[in-house]
Amino acid sequence: MPSLKDLKNRIGSVKNTRKITKAMQMVAAAKLRRAQEAAEAARPYADRMASVMAGLTAAAAGSDMAPRLLAGTGEDRRHLLVVMTSERGLAGGFNSSIVKLARLRLQELQAQGKQVAILTVGKKGREQLKREYSALFVRHFDMSEVKRIGYENARQVADDILDRFDAGEFDVATLFYNRFESVISQVPTAKQVIPAVVEAGEAEASSLYDYEPDENAILNELLPRSVATQVFAALLENAASEQGARMTAMDNATRNAGDMIDRLTTVYNRSRQAAITKELIEIISGAEAL
Repeated sequence: MPSLKDLKNRIGSVKNTRKITKAMQMVAAAKLRRAQEAAEAARPYADRMASVMAGLTAAAAGSDMAPRLLAGTGEDRRHLLVVMTSERGLAGGFNSSIVKLARLRLQELQAQGKQVAILTVGKKGREQLKREYSALFVRHFDMSEVKRIGYENARQVADDILDRFDAGEFDVATLFYNRFESVISQVPTAKQVIPAVVEAGEAEASSLYDYEPDENAILNELLPRSVATQVFAALLENAASEQGARMTAMDNATRNAGDMIDRLTTVYNRSRQAAITKELIEIISGAEAL
């Protein structure tokens, strides 16, 4: 049985922890609003870009001059997995859900005899994957000094991916990130960016346009920008998801700390009452002996 002093110290320690988790929850809530607005503002642009790409792709279908970013290399042997996570922890299952999805895809590809390479954005994903797959890493992007995600950050990641594709290092590139839905819901998402994937519905809706100059010339300009746009949108979705997950995790931690304080306080009061009762019994027994 811990002493009264030990119980009192522990209660004080848990109270200090509760103050920290409450403060982190409030900070995450403030950051979430800005991150959510940025992610939602980027969605219409990304959707419109996808629609334009769909129309161009439909018009250029079957052309022998189709860009490699659209047509691919003609093989499906080498895969690049771009795993996007956060630089910090204390965000519940935010990072582990992304890594789990990437690990499942990696194991599936390896079981099929494919070659896999990993590019990470964010420290937490790198830490989890390097334990088993350090030999597969080709590049890591550190975002710890980035206060607010900008297009330039996405451009750096996209340029590296495009350079590796031009050098023939992979045939297919897939992004792994969390799509933000709400504070309590972030959906792990895998999105192929190379070669470009176009939804059939989008292609049908955009196939009535005529393009000048020809579709392939426009695609040569837009496809690299489309990759950067998708990377940027994924980074923004991740930023909002991270703050939502952290806010929820810190709220749960604050509640758990409060419950622990209540339990420890009850134990402390009972122990103190027992100690007082014991002292009274000893005093009464001593008086009777006299």
